[in-house]
Amino acid sequence: MENIGKVRIAWGITGAGDRLRETIDVMKKVKKLYLVEIRIFASKAGEQVLKWYKVYDDVKSSFDRFAVEVNANSPFLAGEVQIGKYAMLVIAPATSNTVAKIASGIADTLLSNAALMALKAFVPVYIMPSDYEEGEVTTELPDGRKLRLRIRKEDVEHVEKLKAMDGIYILEKPEDIEGAIKKIVGS
Repeated sequence: MENIGKVRIAWGITGAGDRLRETIDVMKKVKKLYLVEIRIFASKAGEQVLKWYKVYDDVKSSFDRFAVEVNANSPFLAGEVQIGKYAMLVIAPATSNTVAKIASGIADTLLSNAALMALKAFVPVYIMPSDYEEGEVTTELPDGRKLRLRIRKEDVEHVEKLKAMDGIYILEKPEDIEGAIKKIVGS
């Protein structure tokens, strides 16, 4: 990794809105508490969800870099991860689509490609799936209303497959991100 004085973290934001605000709050806290540089890489859907939740400008201005997916290789996150520019890749919250792609080895989006390339280069990948446990959950919409959702068995199976993959670490909730970063930073 480049000697820049700060540990550099790539944070991937997908199109999942569940626990998005809480994740942003944790990442802001981590940025203040630890000597880390957090660079954000939003999928196209991630950018859309950030705007829908009205947190786009806040996220863009609160972190060290903000880039939006053009295609699976642009910005060139996969290459930067492979050469050691980042100590870790955090994808949080992660849609069931992103989880399924990574679990199946499909690298056709910015974040699935970066995750799979990180694994090849022994860079740890931390994923917080939005669909973690089978059953019903209630999430909050941008306007504060509650939405009841069914977490399908098929989506949870992809999470279980990720748990078995070497180099991938599953985070259950936003608060778990701090512990993961603390391990990497060594503080």
